[in-house]
Amino acid sequence: MIKSINPYTENTLKTHTVHSRTEVESILQKSSKRFLQYKNSSFEERKILMLNTAKELLKNKRLYAEMITNEMGKPITQAIAEIEKCAWVCEYYAENAEKHLSVKKIKTDAKKSYVKYEPLGVLLAIMPWNYPFWQVFRFTVPALMAGNVVVLKHASNVFGSALLIQEVFEKAGFPIHCFTTLKVGSDRVEEIIDNDIIKAVTITGSGPAGSSVAATAGKNIKKSVLELGGNNAMIVFNDASINDAIETIIQARFQNTGQSCIAGKRLLIEESIASSFIEKLSLKVSKLKSGDPIDKETFIGVMAKQNLAEKLEAQLNNSLDLGAKIEVGGKRSKTFFEPTIVSNVTPEMEIFKEETFGPLLAVTTFKNEEEAIKLSNKSKFGLGVMLFSKDIKKMEKMVPQFEEGAVFINELVKSDPRLPFGGVKTSGYGRELSSDGIKEFVNVKTVYINM
Repeated sequence: MIKSINPYTENTLKTHTVHSRTEVESILQKSSKRFLQYKNSSFEERKILMLNTAKELLKNKRLYAEMITNEMGKPITQAIAEIEKCAWVCEYYAENAEKHLSVKKIKTDAKKSYVKYEPLGVLLAIMPWNYPFWQVFRFTVPALMAGNVVVLKHASNVFGSALLIQEVFEKAGFPIHCFTTLKVGSDRVEEIIDNDIIKAVTITGSGPAGSSVAATAGKNIKKSVLELGGNNAMIVFNDASINDAIETIIQARFQNTGQSCIAGKRLLIEESIASSFIEKLSLKVSKLKSGDPIDKETFIGVMAKQNLAEKLEAQLNNSLDLGAKIEVGGKRSKTFFEPTIVSNVTPEMEIFKEETFGPLLAVTTFKNEEEAIKLSNKSKFGLGVMLFSKDIKKMEKMVPQFEEGAVFINELVKSDPRLPFGGVKTSGYGRELSSDGIKEFVNVKTVYINM
């Protein structure tokens, strides 16, 4: 039995009975049979189903958003935006999947040669709680449009969201077992990947979880895509538009109560503007509205679990012991953690080295461009970096020097269906979204024809 608990009220939302091994095997068998039928559907048929999915999401977005808010504490307006983004990715792939997977003709010595993109089969998705709908849709939509079917192992604290997602696809008309939720704990993941029915696996989660999944997939010679942690730097140069940069930084660090792999966690500021910039930023952050996540005015809700808030508190205290200074915030009460800015942060401190998964921003200063790049790259993660400057040509010349999956200039790092999303180093490998993402889970088949 697994309990779903509201992190704000501490009330139990529902107690879920986990699937037995027999039930899991039955689901996988049914998914495999469904794939043999579904893979023969046309792009036009899949397009209609996916557009229906988008309509269902938008029609009942408040209902789905409330499940997100109740299960993991995301402020309701941000939860609604998450549902709307899910509808967007449905619409994008409905309109573009056929083009992305069109046959590629290649001139060779053959009379005819080309490349086809064919579905692999039943795919396993292991997903986190912080974006309980978006993370699932980001992977599942292109997978379904490519002709695969999906089984989901969601985070245990958002099983309600997982079951609603299955309901969304079924309401939209997708045949049963095109998408199925497995109610199992993390201790069951390895045996599911081992199952011959599973052809490939993707995980969005922590480094240790990703490493374990990759090892199991590798042992079985199965494709894997890892979307793991991040410790994104936000670099503010002295010619930046200060007010615009501050607004963007607040969104980048504090939306979803800071619980995002792509959040800007390290703020690197050029020394000459650091003092005034920190003062203005701290004033703005101190005015962010905290409170009940179901209140539409709330911007900072609660963290998803108390142990996560306690971990963030420990990371902060360890860094304070080494000389870091709190500019604003810093206090915790159960699952609530004040939006916090910490200055005097050095690379030896935990809040610089490790991912801080909550509303805490670590501030470090730099003297010049070379030092800024060095500080940004001084991380085991490589998901993304944000640069703030009016000199766009100079910023573009710097792009190759960053060890990141993405570089955003005068904007926060974010996922967009039209662009590939993913990282390097311990942030993982492989890509989601765009034409690159849909091709991660297909058989790239060469066809060569001679007389």
